Amino acid sequence: MIQSTRIRAATLLGLACLACTAVIAPSAGAARPSASAAALPGDLARSMRSAGAASGAFVQNATTGKVVFRWRHARPRILASNTKLYTTSTALARFGTRGRLHTDVRGDGELSDDGVYRGNLYLVGGGDPTFGSRRFARRAYRSFASVESLAAKLERAGIERVSGRIFGDESRFDSLRGGPESGHGTSPYVGPLSALGYNRGLGDESGRSFQADPPAFGAAQLDAALERRGIRVRGAPKAGERRGGTDLIAVVRSPTMARLAQLTNKPSDNYFAEMLVKDLAMQTDGRGTTERGAALAAGFARRLGAAPASLADGSGLSRGNRASPVRVARLLLALRERDEFSAFFDSLSIAGRDGTLGTRMRGGPARGNCRGKTGTLSNVSAVSGYCSARSGQVYVFSILMNGVDPYGARNLQDGMLQAIAGMP
Repeated sequence: MIQSTRIRAATLLGLACLACTAVIAPSAGAARPSASAAALPGDLARSMRSAGAASGAFVQNATTGKVVFRWRHARPRILASNTKLYTTSTALARFGTRGRLHTDVRGDGELSDDGVYRGNLYLVGGGDPTFGSRRFARRAYRSFASVESLAAKLERAGIERVSGRIFGDESRFDSLRGGPESGHGTSPYVGPLSALGYNRGLGDESGRSFQADPPAFGAAQLDAALERRGIRVRGAPKAGERRGGTDLIAVVRSPTMARLAQLTNKPSDNYFAEMLVKDLAMQTDGRGTTERGAALAAGFARRLGAAPASLADGSGLSRGNRASPVRVARLLLALRERDEFSAFFDSLSIAGRDGTLGTRMRGGPARGNCRGKTGTLSNVSAVSGYCSARSGQVYVFSILMNGVDPYGARNLQDGMLQAIAGMP
């Protein structure tokens, strides 16, 4: 899985450089730590001039409320993975930081005195992106949502045999496997989406293939887990929705939403983000869709006075995700006043320490003092978040660079964050 993810990430970054329009030399125009507040705007402006006319930025002192820098700040830009700021903040608000997603086993029959469950079992997905095998879920996510846990609970419930079959039920989501950027089919940068995702849709833990039929695959894994416990299921597992009344027999739950936000934002995980955006619609409407989930995320930001121009998915892979730097900054400012802010803040990558900023700004004042969400697509590089300056004051920033070489753009961004964090 780790190897496969790296291969897909490397492919994405390689494609990102094929059609770059503004080629930035690694040291061109990079800002340096500012000697004074008066010098900061000029330092940041030099970097933004190097980024070209399709880029914008906005920096505000969150402690005093003073806007300290703006550069083409009101025009919507492609967000790339800064879209995940909208997805995760909305998920934390709607589910709560301690909210969890659940995967159920339900039945349409009865358990006889001799231990035979006379009927069918339904493995009902609840949009948990961590659900899978015990080995995979614990190693990758420290999650206990596994088919082995469900099998153990079914055994404790007294089930020794099943006269029917196991159905994999993904009806809490629509059946589209991807977002708009992949024509709603499976994206190589995400994997197949399903309410009953298992091992994030991988055909095996090597990550070399995706599941063709996620609900059938999940049902087969539960069937195998029961067989390992000596519980025989008569019929072959398959995909299928429960009909009529069913009884809840066993349930496993995901890590908290605070943890899911971390697993999404720090590594910029597209699969988690796309699952969460469907979860938003599932929680509100009973059925998860990308379009509805993105609309809910946009609506949440709108209520905070930070409406994006448009949101098309949960991850930022679609170029239809757009917002201006000032609107992104307003979102980040408004979140500071909410109860779930601590969980949101903790989900962001830390400069020089972890996540997608872990290999950047390993020295200087930004290291450990700036947190943010990065974003990369072809011709696009973005970073937005918070910096604690030497003065102790907090600055909110959004730097959205379009029409650039992402690698050179990162150098400019890093210099800007060093300048902000170095404020005396």
